Amino acid sequence: MAFFCFTLSWASESDLGEIFEIALRTNDFLCGLLLAVDLTLVDFKIEYGRIWNKNNDQKEIILADEISPDTCRLWDMRTDKKLDKDRFRNNLGNLIDAYQEVAKRLGILHEQSNIRAVNFEKPKAVKNKK
Repeated sequence: MAFFCFTLSWASESDLGEIFEIALRTNDFLCGLLLAVDLTLVDFKIEYGRIWNKNNDQKEIILADEISPDTCRLWDMRTDKKLDKDRFRNNLGNLIDAYQEVAKRLGILHEQSNIRAVNFEKPKAVKNKK
């Protein structure tokens, strides 16, 4: 990745250092937060962007991505049960239940939530009229 950043002038060596520092701080924060609710952060992906800072008249690198079970691999510490996007990818079922479990542990979803799976009919092919 660094090769492309330098070759295409997407980021300087200094920019990559800043990105690395943000990633380390994000990792440290997430590991601690999730450890407190008995979840193991196996890995995650984050994306960066740039914004214009009017105060110093320069572009700044920012974390420009969500952090959720869709962007992380989260496993229960005691059972190694997957509570992340791999439930969908590996057809393990109960994706909504897994995401709700993470949200409940983090205290951002009430225990009596009424969120349920919605069953959709399989889309039908549409024929274009000539």
